[in-house]
Amino acid sequence: QVQLVESGGGLVQAGGSLRLSCAASGRTFSSYTMGWFRQAPGKEREFVAVISWSGDNTYYADSVKGRFTISRDNTKNTVYLQMNSLKPEDTAEYYCAANSSPFAGYWFSSAKYDYWGQGTQVTVSS
Repeated sequence: QVQLVESGGGLVQAGGSLRLSCAASGRTFSSYTMGWFRQAPGKEREFVAVISWSGDNTYYADSVKGRFTISRDNTKNTVYLQMNSLKPEDTAEYYCAANSSPFAGYWFSSAKYDYWGQGTQVTVSS
């Protein structure tokens, strides 16, 4: 069992930055691949970024590549999402999630994740 709690969301102007954190409980955090997803009102939840259990592999949605950076600190049971050059279209509820699958092909679908946080709102004003 893994419990996830996101923090760091807020209101920021376009071009600004935010860093989201996701704190996990449980001793097995380091064995999970961790992902960030987001969901805007009236839209489907979409993949944002993912990091493997070791931190050696990261993948990003094309819409955030070059602007967002995912990282993790297994000693602190925490995963981060550094978001730079924010755009109004980045406005959404952001969720972190834990995935126990070793198959990278399963890391991009929200349906393949085992545990979810409650979300943190990010609002980017123009």
